Amino acid sequence: MNASIKSVLFEKMNAKQDRMIEIRRYLHENPELSFQEEKTAAYIADFYKDKDCNVRINVGGRGIVVTIDSGKPGKTVAIRADFDALPIEEEADVQFKSKNPGVMHACGHDGHTAYMLILAESLIEIKDSLAGKIVVLHQHAEEVPPGGAIKMIEDHALDGVDNVFGIHVMSQMETGKLFYRPENIQTGRANFHVKIQGVGGHGSSPHKANDAIVAASYFVVAIQSIVSRRLNPFDVGSITIGNFDGRGSFNVIKDAVLLDGDVRSMSEEVRTIIEKEIRAKLDGIAAMFDVTYELEYENDYPVLYNDPELTEETISHLKQTTIPELKGIELCDAQPPSEDFAYYAKERPSMFFYVGAAPEEGEAYPHHHPKFKISESSLIVAAKAMGSIVVDYLVKGE
Repeated sequence: MNASIKSVLFEKMNAKQDRMIEIRRYLHENPELSFQEEKTAAYIADFYKDKDCNVRINVGGRGIVVTIDSGKPGKTVAIRADFDALPIEEEADVQFKSKNPGVMHACGHDGHTAYMLILAESLIEIKDSLAGKIVVLHQHAEEVPPGGAIKMIEDHALDGVDNVFGIHVMSQMETGKLFYRPENIQTGRANFHVKIQGVGGHGSSPHKANDAIVAASYFVVAIQSIVSRRLNPFDVGSITIGNFDGRGSFNVIKDAVLLDGDVRSMSEEVRTIIEKEIRAKLDGIAAMFDVTYELEYENDYPVLYNDPELTEETISHLKQTTIPELKGIELCDAQPPSEDFAYYAKERPSMFFYVGAAPEEGEAYPHHHPKFKISESSLIVAAKAMGSIVVDYLVKGE
């Protein structure tokens, strides 16, 4: 039964594949930054006009929640796609370049939205064959904390939902393949901002000043030992200083320096250790150099955890499904970036996986690169994989 329903679903999406790509290219040409996605949200909401579903707009900000109700009792599954872009000037050699200077879909969220719209439309057309409900989470602001996911959850986007599934297209993974991993799959994240305050002075009289640049430089070096000397070698953690603002004049001793940092970890325990050690290093530097400091430290996106039982069951079903465009399903390593889908996974047993989208020609640039490109053939793979999951989930739950 599942196979026949999937066959009908796949045929519908095959017929709409060109429109899926057109949608992706329109969104790519018209990107909007996180929390500013006014026109994109309106475009998505307008897509569902006159379709047999319930649409709730402005969820947690600019999020959109679409409920597809089969009219029969059963479980409720949520499927999520994000739609924000990045503050990057596009350099990719494509005919549908961004029309918004300094803004670019450099992470594939345009592709996520395009495949999800066509999938949702097709699921609406076959909903009488299913049991239960499908909740489509069109999420804004994945890229910038606090992120759209937590805001949508606070605005009841997951009410009644049993499980959540999400996909990310990956520009450096082989096109035509799916990649997955149970348990921890993406890092948790924190960011911090430090102002080290010394006493300014003249370069000719350093004894009358407390040099904030020297103190701040010592901090940058000192925190490198946190990962190498305070973490278990089998644990994952990283600390990056992305900004060191100490610009001044050659003969002036700087009185204050501003630093911005990024922290990644693969467990809450490691994240706690790193924060504790950063604070300890700052206390020591304040005493050593007779300076003061102000610290803003924010733990934002949690570690992304894939429910093992749900993941293994889902992958088992996918391996038994015939998707002509699918070349294989492979276990992958955990991924270093963070992802606010992790908030959904903290609330409901969830699974997040990847669809390979390396371009057929040219170099496969990483996400957030100005020359980022994906293979658009990955979109139909994503749509069919997620569609297959929904069918197995809701027919099983009948």
